[in-house]
Amino acid sequence: MKRNKVVIIGSGFSSLSASCYLANMGFDVTVLEKNKTVGGRARQLKKDGFTFDIGPTFYWMPDVFERFFSDFKTSVSSHYTLNKLNPAYQIYFGKNDSVSITDNFEDIKQTFETIEKGSGKKLQKFINKAHSNYNIAIKDLVYKPGEHVFEIINHKTFLKLSEFVITIKNQVSGYVKNKQLQKILEFPVLFLGAKPSNTPSFYNFMNYADFKLGTWHPEGGMYEVVKAMTTLSQSLGVKIVTDSEVENIEIKNKIVKGVTTKTSYFPCDILLSGADYHHTETLLPKELRQYSETYWNKKTFAPSALLFYVGFDKKLENVSHHTLFFDTDFEAHAKTIYDTIEWAEKPLFYASFPSITDASTAPEGKEAGIFLIPIAPDVEDTPEIREHYFNQLIERVETITGEKIKNHILFKESYCVNNFKDDYHSYKGNAYGLANTLMQTHVLRPKLKSKKVDNLYFCGQLTVPGPGVPPSLISGKIVSDLIKKYH
Repeated sequence: MKRNKVVIIGSGFSSLSASCYLANMGFDVTVLEKNKTVGGRARQLKKDGFTFDIGPTFYWMPDVFERFFSDFKTSVSSHYTLNKLNPAYQIYFGKNDSVSITDNFEDIKQTFETIEKGSGKKLQKFINKAHSNYNIAIKDLVYKPGEHVFEIINHKTFLKLSEFVITIKNQVSGYVKNKQLQKILEFPVLFLGAKPSNTPSFYNFMNYADFKLGTWHPEGGMYEVVKAMTTLSQSLGVKIVTDSEVENIEIKNKIVKGVTTKTSYFPCDILLSGADYHHTETLLPKELRQYSETYWNKKTFAPSALLFYVGFDKKLENVSHHTLFFDTDFEAHAKTIYDTIEWAEKPLFYASFPSITDASTAPEGKEAGIFLIPIAPDVEDTPEIREHYFNQLIERVETITGEKIKNHILFKESYCVNNFKDDYHSYKGNAYGLANTLMQTHVLRPKLKSKKVDNLYFCGQLTVPGPGVPPSLISGKIVSDLIKKYH
């Protein structure tokens, strides 16, 4: 019996996830990756004995990863080693002024109580509500394909309607008054690519993921997850071809017949794109594109990023594996990302020092540092601008932590808007996809199934459920179920 051929464009988390599910369903699956290595945006940089994750560095929602591997009768522990971080992360609010979030919720409540009397009990109530929302999100919402609104209208979600009107920012301010505690509770929503003042409070389920499920680190870095999924997909019969950018999609009578790369033609019965949604549609005739340039231009995109990968010749003090620098005005920074589309004068930033807990990521006695500044998509990107912000970033780290690091830099590599465009055809050079705002939630996001091309599908951070690694794994599953439904 002939098996339907599925070609998948891109090899990011959503594509690898879909490839496993589809192969397990009996489809003949081939993955085509533009770049020389598998992983999409989750690639790796190795230099002088240092190892950096180029893309995601936070491992949250471990239950979603476990569910993925268990669907194939295996487990996370069979593929890579996870370590729970303690502290999960550290937030600096100013010079020598930081709060560490531990791996224990009772300790976190005590930390809150120390800063604001009575906030420990209020945090418990807040997390109880977040837990309820997490269960609804994971069990009733995120595994739905977004074909129609009735997928998410039931008695559970009806009771939560008010939480789609109130914002995270408004909800948080009702529980705690201290500005630092408010920033801590608002922080997880940044993973959704939107600002707290524009995100429905229902998404506080991210706080449950943060405080109760914890922050983890795969030994060797996030790329170990990519390697595990690649191994799994190939064991299921998936063929992966790297250095193979799709340049043309052949269509006859509104049906994809195959795709062409520089060197080969790949016939298919079904085409699934885990690559940039907008870019994929530019490979189609205009009349077969679902969304116009005007549509994309009006959408609220999650930020892009200016990233630096830095090797230090010594171990660093006064920082944690994940360290956030919230010493400036978040609203002023957010305005430059979502409203004025310009560089912030003094942006917030995030730093990851994986070698603090993972010796494999740096030579002995040295430290690997990854720095990320959220920026507006399509903002000007020049070597001079990158250098300016690197110098500012290093100076602020020195001032805030009280440790001299500038003279201990062995090397640095940078990555920004132009790289996102060149490497991933990312729309406006965005790093995280579409923001999860109220008007871009679930059924209001770009569709998994094309309405104009019968056998064309999409997955990843521009469609449902949204940006982030766990949602990408889920996106691969639900698009596979959709393909099975119609084919």
